[in-house]
Amino acid sequence: MEKYALITGGTKGIGKAVAFCLGKAGYNLVLTYASDPNTAEHTREEFQQQLQIKVFVLQADVTDKDSIEKIYTYLQERDLLLNAVVFNAGLTCRDSFEDLSLEDWERVFFANVHFPVFFLQRIVRRINKGGSVVFTGSLMGIQPHSVSLAYGVTKSAVHALVKNLVKFLTPYELRVNAVAPGFVDTEWQKTKPAEIRRNIENKVSLGRFCDPEELAEVYKMLIENSYFNGEVVVVDGGYSYK
Repeated sequence: MEKYALITGGTKGIGKAVAFCLGKAGYNLVLTYASDPNTAEHTREEFQQQLQIKVFVLQADVTDKDSIEKIYTYLQERDLLLNAVVFNAGLTCRDSFEDLSLEDWERVFFANVHFPVFFLQRIVRRINKGGSVVFTGSLMGIQPHSVSLAYGVTKSAVHALVKNLVKFLTPYELRVNAVAPGFVDTEWQKTKPAEIRRNIENKVSLGRFCDPEELAEVYKMLIENSYFNGEVVVVDGGYSYK
């Protein structure tokens, strides 16, 4: 039987690494992206050639409520039933506390919390029994930083959401978990100044950023290990250990 995984924000960064990992394991992929259709199409072609799987890419911005129905209709029209859903797409706002606007606060909350709740509500019957839902949380939802108040609070909410969703997804025979990454060597992190990177690395016991492929294996584990449920797995290399 064919297996399908839907990954929001699946054409770049952590999402792309997770998609490649699941593709290697035989999952066909449905990947959403917010903008950048060229990168999305390149990812689709790359995965289809390398992995010999079906790959669908769909523009769907998690800050837009209309994306919920757009993705649902896409799945319905192609009669795609899912075995795994990964909520990876998210948003941050780095404005100072003094400059933070209510509009930006609400936008981050919609992308990181509201969208996944109501999207999951819409597609829950298109996920096969025994399927798995995995959220991308964050170390910033556990150990607050001064970079983004909205991001830290919403990721804390994501962790709480995972715990609470267990009871609501049990009737559907679905499991739900989250990965809380620390600092991952994605394209965005690689653009940080060397001094800032060194400061971060000095706080990590392993002395380095996480490789996206290492992190992706944790998502795969949560999807395929049938006894993980309601867990938030921290992957931070021993942050603040030193």
